[in-house]
Amino acid sequence: MTGPRYRAGLVVGKFAPLHTGHELLIRRALSECERLVILSYARPEFEGCGPVARERWLRQSFPEAQICVLSDEVLAGGSLRAHGFASLPDHSAPESVHRRFVGAVCVHRLGVAIDVVWTSEAYGDGLARELTEYYRLANSDYPTVAHVCVDPERSKVPISATRVRADVHAARRYLPDHVYASFVERVVLLGGESSGKSTLSRALARHFDTAWVAEYGRELWEQQDGRLDYADFEKIAVAQVAREEAALACCRRYLFCDTSPLTTRMYSQFLFGKVAPKVEALAARSYHHTVLCAPDFPFVQDGTRQESGFRDEQHRRYRRELAARGIAHITVGGSLVQRVKRVAGVLREASIQQGQPARPT
Repeated sequence: MTGPRYRAGLVVGKFAPLHTGHELLIRRALSECERLVILSYARPEFEGCGPVARERWLRQSFPEAQICVLSDEVLAGGSLRAHGFASLPDHSAPESVHRRFVGAVCVHRLGVAIDVVWTSEAYGDGLARELTEYYRLANSDYPTVAHVCVDPERSKVPISATRVRADVHAARRYLPDHVYASFVERVVLLGGESSGKSTLSRALARHFDTAWVAEYGRELWEQQDGRLDYADFEKIAVAQVAREEAALACCRRYLFCDTSPLTTRMYSQFLFGKVAPKVEALAARSYHHTVLCAPDFPFVQDGTRQESGFRDEQHRRYRRELAARGIAHITVGGSLVQRVKRVAGVLREASIQQGQPARPT
């Protein structure tokens, strides 16, 4: 049985975002290299594809590789300044500049001896030559760095990052689940008891053919026969966030969240006069869109709720809390059909403003 063909390989890219074409290339490289370095940098950055996100995507997809995601902040005061790179090369810089930069990173930052470059494009030949020359400055006998080009015609995976960025949701099938999850917009629905949050969440998920997350706190309350202790509220907040994160991978564009840790915080304060630090921290969790349900639905007393007047006070508290936190929101009222139409219209307008193709409403 033969071992890997190469000692140390290199894949360079923006990965903005990481898609299945990148995965094809990297998995091929991993199969033929003892060690693989994945280098990612971009200047300027693309919206939604910053260094933190790219590093998370790459580490989750390729934990066995050596991941190096660079930014100007990472380079500041580092070892590359002495070699002419105090910041990342701009996208528009000549290819020769990018090649020298990659060589400087491999030699002076990573200290790795590359013997093969993996790409899906013709620029790999020039990069391999540049790396060879860079290594030979220190060792004239350094072997020629090879270049392996994988699927340059994009026949196996007909996609590019440019096409993905043009409409990330239309390109959903070309994105790993954990990458697509980064582009799902979380829509949280807030409101007092019996204000229609769950009904609206479910209806919106049907309307947009996507997922919604039910309120864990109510489920726990029922499981414990109507008893919640102070410690339960941290459990509720953590579980609610975990449900949201787990649901992101199976969404289409939106995830509708029936309540948030902000609600958990408000109940903890109301019932016990205090809030656990973990709950306080999770209550600051941000959402792309916030919807406040007006208390104009007929109040239904199911035996688990406070009196109807409490619902009105909750609504006022939500308005005060959202204003204090500077959270933009819309208030919806009327029938279920009216509420769905209102939220759908707001989401459609937001898509247009973001430059993303709008979906039918």
